[in-house]
Amino acid sequence: MSQKLIDAITEMREEDAVAITNELLESGASPADILGACKGAMEVIGQRFEDGEAFIPELMMAGEMMTAITAILKPRMAEGTSVEKLGKIVMGTVQGDIHDIAKDIVCFMLDLNGFEVTDLGVDVPPAKFVETAKETGAKIIGLSGFLTLAYDPMKETVAAFKESGLDVKIMIGGGQVDENIRQYTGADAYGKDAMAAVALAKSWTKE
Repeated sequence: MSQKLIDAITEMREEDAVAITNELLESGASPADILGACKGAMEVIGQRFEDGEAFIPELMMAGEMMTAITAILKPRMAEGTSVEKLGKIVMGTVQGDIHDIAKDIVCFMLDLNGFEVTDLGVDVPPAKFVETAKETGAKIIGLSGFLTLAYDPMKETVAAFKESGLDVKIMIGGGQVDENIRQYTGADAYGKDAMAAVALAKSWTKE
């Protein structure tokens, strides 16, 4: 049955995906198992995107399906025992950039893997990241940017954290971000996709 859900998501059949989610819950499937199927489907779509077989509209559609499915699951998950959160993360798309699809997928995957994520949205100035890290006590910061014009705001945000004296780890990602951009911005690491971001966050939490 969970394969039916994976197929519905990867084939972009939103109504079917929602219906199958409800059927699974009614038949006694756990929200965690359903989220596991969603995770599998998102990995397939992410790989297709990397291989040039899927494009931004498909990512947006997949993101909308994830939002719809998590809206169904969240009340059920709240009924169960509260999961021990691995750590707190502040995420946002940097100032001057309004792309949020990739960021939303990363936030979703981090949430799925047990992190408490504060999502600041898009076009976020450096001071807002620093202020939110102070308020939440988050030790990990994720800066997203799809456009090349995001590189300077990323660099400015990293600099703002260094000036603040806060002990945080900063990851960047999105668009054309690579090791060269990481060095340019001064960030601690870059994640090439949502799974890489989760792996980074987990490794930093263990330190």
